[in-house]
Amino acid sequence: MPNSIAEPPAGLYQRYRRLSLGVKILIFMVLGVVVGIVVGERATIVQPVGDLFIRLLMMAVIPLVFFNLLAGITSLTDVGALGRLGGKIILYYMLTTTVALVIGLVVMHLLQPGVGMQLAGQVEESFGEVPSVTDVFLGLIPENPFEAFASGNVAQVVVFAIFLGVVTLLLPQQSRELLQNAYGVLAELFRKLVGVIMYFGPIGIGALTASTVGEYGAVIFGPLAVFIGGVWGGQAIMVVFYMILLALFTRYTPGEFLKKTGPLYATTAATCSSLASLAVSLDVAEQRMRLPRSVYTFTLPLGAQLNKDGTAIMLAGVLLFTAQAAGVEFTVASQITILLVGLILSNGSGGIPGGGLVIALIFVQAFNLPLEIAAIVGGIYRLIDMGSTTINCMGDMVGTTLVAHSEQRREARAAA
Repeated sequence: MPNSIAEPPAGLYQRYRRLSLGVKILIFMVLGVVVGIVVGERATIVQPVGDLFIRLLMMAVIPLVFFNLLAGITSLTDVGALGRLGGKIILYYMLTTTVALVIGLVVMHLLQPGVGMQLAGQVEESFGEVPSVTDVFLGLIPENPFEAFASGNVAQVVVFAIFLGVVTLLLPQQSRELLQNAYGVLAELFRKLVGVIMYFGPIGIGALTASTVGEYGAVIFGPLAVFIGGVWGGQAIMVVFYMILLALFTRYTPGEFLKKTGPLYATTAATCSSLASLAVSLDVAEQRMRLPRSVYTFTLPLGAQLNKDGTAIMLAGVLLFTAQAAGVEFTVASQITILLVGLILSNGSGGIPGGGLVIALIFVQAFNLPLEIAAIVGGIYRLIDMGSTTINCMGDMVGTTLVAHSEQRREARAAA
C-alpha cells in the first residue's frame, strides 16, 4: 500500500486569501463595528488609514472614467446608438429621483421628527443660491478640459469624453480603429490599477467603519434617532422600488442582484463618496454583473453626477425636519416647487464626502427656513451620507442593468 502524506490543513491566512473580496470586506466591516463600539471615540485614530484608501481610489477614478467612457462609446456601431442609450438612462434618472423626493417627503410627513425640536446654533448664510436649469446645464460644459481633470469635476470630464468619443466615431476607419484600440488598452490599464488598490480595500473600509462607529455610534440612540431612522427608512423603501423594477424588467431576482453588487455597497457606506465608489461600480459591472461595456461605461459615470436618489431623500428629509422644527407647513403647491428645486439641487452634490450637506443648506435657504439646522444635521451627517451614497450608487447600477437588458432585448428582436 503506497505511503500517502496528508496535506497539512490550510492556515488561517491561506483561508483568508481564498475568500472573495466581498467576504473580506464584510469581515473587516464587522471588525470595524466591534472596534468602534468597544474603543469608542479613540477608534478615530485609524481614520487616516481609511482616508488613504479614499485618496487611492480618487487618484484612479478620473482617468478610469475618462478612458472607460471613450472605450465604451467608440465600441458602439453608430452615434444613434449613443443617443438611444442616453435617452433611456436620463429618463430613468429623472423618474427615480422624483420618486425618491416623494418618498422623502411622505416619510417625514408621517414621522414628524422635527416637531418639538429646538433649533440652536448659528451658521454662516453664505451657501449660494438655487442654481437655474440653465446654470446646471452650462456647468456641465468644460471651458478647459485640463482644469476639469485637475479639479476632479467628473461631470465635465464625462461631457468632454462624450464629445471626444462621438468625434472618434466620425473619423475614417483606420484612424478610428487606432484610437479605439488605444482607448481600450488605457481603460484596461486603469481597471488593473483599481484592482490593485482594492487589495487594500478591506483594511481601508474596516478603518473607516471603526472610526465612524466610534465617533457617531452613541448618536444613533439619541434624540435624532427618529430623523435618522426616517431617512434610512425612506432609503429602504427606495431599495424596494429598485428591486421591483429589476423583477419587472430584467431576469435578476433581488437576492441575486444584491449578492453580486454587495462589494459596492460596503465601499459606498465606508467612503461616503459616489465618485470614489465609481471605480468599484465599474469593476462590479464588468466582473460580477457581466454587463456590456458599451452600456456601463456610459451610464455609470453619467449616473455618478446626475442620479442622486439617496441625496434626494436626504434633501427632502432635512427640509421638512427644519420646517417642522420652525413650525412651518407647506401647501401642495409649495411641495410641487420642492420637487422641482430638489431635482435641480440633487445633481449638484459633487459625489464627494459631505457634498450633500452644502446642497441641503442651499435647499433650506431657498425656502426661507432657519439655517440653524446645520448645527444639528451637520453633526450626524456622515450617518446619513452612508445611506445616501449607497442608494445613489445602487440606483446607478439598477439603471445600468435595466438599460443593458433593454438593449439585449432590442438586439434579440432585430436578429429574429
